[in-house]
Amino acid sequence: MFSPALVKKFLRFAVPSVISMWIFSLYTMVDGLFVAKGVGELALASVNIAAPCTSALFSLGLLFAAGASTVTAILLGQGKQEEACCVFTQNILTVAAISLVVTVLTLLNLDRVVAFLGATDSTREYVRQYVATIACFAPFFTVSYNLEVLVKTGGAPHVSTIGVTSCALINVALDALFVLGFGWGVWGAALATGIAQVTSTVIFLLYFLGGRRKLFFRPFRWNGSVFCRILPIGLADAVTELSAGAVTFLFNHAILRHIGEGGLVSYTVIAYLNTLVLMTMTGLAQGMQPLVSYHLGKGERRTCHRLLGLALTTAGALALLSFLLCQTGGRQVFTLFLGEESQLLGESVQALRIFSLSFLLLGFNVVAAAFFAAVERPGFSFPLSTGRGLVVIAACLMILPEIWGENGVWMAPAVSEGICLALGLLFFLLYFRRLPQREEQGMGALSRDFSV
Repeated sequence: MFSPALVKKFLRFAVPSVISMWIFSLYTMVDGLFVAKGVGELALASVNIAAPCTSALFSLGLLFAAGASTVTAILLGQGKQEEACCVFTQNILTVAAISLVVTVLTLLNLDRVVAFLGATDSTREYVRQYVATIACFAPFFTVSYNLEVLVKTGGAPHVSTIGVTSCALINVALDALFVLGFGWGVWGAALATGIAQVTSTVIFLLYFLGGRRKLFFRPFRWNGSVFCRILPIGLADAVTELSAGAVTFLFNHAILRHIGEGGLVSYTVIAYLNTLVLMTMTGLAQGMQPLVSYHLGKGERRTCHRLLGLALTTAGALALLSFLLCQTGGRQVFTLFLGEESQLLGESVQALRIFSLSFLLLGFNVVAAAFFAAVERPGFSFPLSTGRGLVVIAACLMILPEIWGENGVWMAPAVSEGICLALGLLFFLLYFRRLPQREEQGMGALSRDFSV
């Protein structure tokens, strides 16, 4: 059984993380809704084509944040607060500097980026406006997400919720003003999103600058070797985060080949729902991760395994709920974006019902990859994240449409997640077999936890 104290601790971190991810997912959906109503279906598809850029920025932030979160949590668990704060400060400054480089490179190669994303003649100018505006705010995207993860490691998950909620409210309000009020269209939607990220960055910085915390900014001596530890750990979570954008990119190209431009509109709404489910599982994983690393640092591996059991059980329940809602409520969602008279409505609902099969498996893979990162097993976490986020889904999108046509496009995520599920189970088998003899009791505890 899970002890009440452990459940309470897990929920204290997981619930704010999930809420933060939900808010992020919902305000991106609202972003698309305003564009659809204020500009039209082609503009909505354009925002979806540009979406991988936003995912790439968040992924860059998480690449450093997840590893830094693990390292600082272990250091805090070992009572090495000064070292943890040095890692924290160096990490934030490095992310900010790299993001500025990303901004410059994107603006200098804007037309190439737009073409690479797959913009068509009718969507090219919309995509160009959106990408150029988002690129100007790149440092705020990466630093904000970095701080949002680390504020939980510092023991204040509620601040994460405050920051993300404020960001969402600002984004929705400015969307209404810029897109519907001023008629600024796609450019206005991107500007609203960028200003919202500035807001959350300021909130998180005020927290870390507001007195001595578990983590705070302090002078440090540059230590580049720490990134040899941070980056391999963060790579798995970064790929998980990037997977939403990567899958969107791959789907856009597959849809243009096998379905046509109308399929891009349908997939835009499906991608919003996919992001909502993925962010739910990512929130659970991020809530679990600092706790697992902290208890690992204290040598309490049995507790790490119980936290894994809690996360997987919760992910399974939410995955089933997500699947059932997509099977029964898809028409209402598409009507909200496309209207009752849209010719794409029936095909879109059917596509969602097939696509949502992947939701049943997605949670296990995301949580498993995060757990392996938290216990410093990047050799397990990275292949799992890369497989489900890039390699396997790309292969499925190349092969399945040739076999099943249009339905093969929508079935690809479920097949990909199933393959990665098998890979994850293999990694867990290897992980528990390699544990020292004195720690094998942890596996028994995990088995008992799963019986709940």
